[in-house]
Amino acid sequence: MINEDGYVPAAELAQRNGARFPNESVEYRQARDALLAEEIELRRHIERVAVMRRALPSGGKIKKNYQFISPDGPVEFADLFDDKESLLIYSYMFGPERPRPCPMCTCLLSALDGEVLDIEQRMAIAVVARSPIERLMDFQRERSWRSLPLYSDPTGDYSRDYRALGPGGSDDAAINVFTRRDGTIRHFWSEEMGPVTADPGQDPRGAPDLMPLWTILDMTPEGRARDWYPKLSYGRN
Repeated sequence: MINEDGYVPAAELAQRNGARFPNESVEYRQARDALLAEEIELRRHIERVAVMRRALPSGGKIKKNYQFISPDGPVEFADLFDDKESLLIYSYMFGPERPRPCPMCTCLLSALDGEVLDIEQRMAIAVVARSPIERLMDFQRERSWRSLPLYSDPTGDYSRDYRALGPGGSDDAAINVFTRRDGTIRHFWSEEMGPVTADPGQDPRGAPDLMPLWTILDMTPEGRARDWYPKLSYGRN
């Protein structure tokens, strides 16, 4: 049987799965198969959203010549692409007024550091913050990051235009994707989910969630725990 989307119904695929584990009960297997059907539907929905994202019309042209500071000196916006056609910029909540960077941003970036070399096979990536580059490099060494490309936005122009500055000049995390086609740089996509779009009782996170930490915790009975938040240090040597 094929549904209107051209797929075998998720519940039927779950029944075909055939996985069994030692000493599981009938009740467990029934509940697990029901969950498996929902997991299949979730995967399909993620794919549908990705198709819609890829099909977005052309975004706004980048008309400003944004200037950044790299560890090697000044660079322009176009330089961040290197030889790639797509660029992801993560805006790091580490402005000059902050004594320490955002722990949640830092948690995500620590996970991302190990993926940079893989990501760069397909696209360019940059991490931008408003603190001076020397301060960013000091924290990079403290955190033992090896691959993250860090840039300072000294004027705050880029951060201001692309949702990385909140009301009153406070830092916001932001994820933006840009494209360069035939020499023209355009904005492609930005994560726009936040407090305004959050459901009651839910953390106002984006979807799909970029942080592996939360995906791992979601696999456990304890879940994410609303009273827990990542730290910059856990006192380990």
